[in-house]
Amino acid sequence: MPETTVAVVTGASRGIGRYIALALARDGMDIVCAARSTKDAPSKLPGTIEETAEQIEALGGRALAVACDIRDEAQVDAMIVQTIDAFGRLDLLVNNAAVVAPAPFAEITTKRWDLMLDVNLRGTMLCSRAVLPQMVEQGAGRIINISSGAVTDAEATARLGIIPYAVSKAAVEALTEALALELLPRGIAVNCLRIESAIATEGARLADPGVDTEWEQPEAAAEAVRWIASREVDYTGRVVTMAEVRAESG
Repeated sequence: MPETTVAVVTGASRGIGRYIALALARDGMDIVCAARSTKDAPSKLPGTIEETAEQIEALGGRALAVACDIRDEAQVDAMIVQTIDAFGRLDLLVNNAAVVAPAPFAEITTKRWDLMLDVNLRGTMLCSRAVLPQMVEQGAGRIINISSGAVTDAEATARLGIIPYAVSKAAVEALTEALALELLPRGIAVNCLRIESAIATEGARLADPGVDTEWEQPEAAAEAVRWIASREVDYTGRVVTMAEVRAESG
């Protein structure tokens, strides 16, 4: 990677996305923090993109907070334009933003199904496609998608009522593997981190304060993303779990 690396992290207002943004910033990357939660339009959960950017700047890094609904093609394209205008390049995209809205399959509304597929799959597609012109021009780039253990755990998926979430993440993994083959000749690596463990995010803590001692911490996922981002470009087309990253990284 170049001496100064620019990373876009979606869903960076809180949770895993915030920890990924902070971890990459500690590695010296300039970070674009993208999400819908802003100071002017906060979510019910704590955290905004401005707060994440301020934390990065407190570490001595550079950050840009960009409000973006990744379901909206125009907003995604505008985010990439702002990134290039601010930093002059774009080296890494982390497609982290996702939603899950549990319900038994027989009770899932079309609106709820579409929400999960739109954010988790369409959003990943739109962001990945939008970064390509700049990465192709540079002759290098990396895309890291975030998936879930729900893809391979049908029992838990059914029990928790998250079938559309699992379907969207399975599609993201298929996208990763095929897109990696298409983009390898362009010097662009595409990989996927499958987060196989429950993570103690802000939303999880709000629902159950006990998760802090029972679940993985967001730092674990962030460290796995750091490791994937540091691989050579021929490390591509991989769908790896956090446990596999730990094993490979020693």
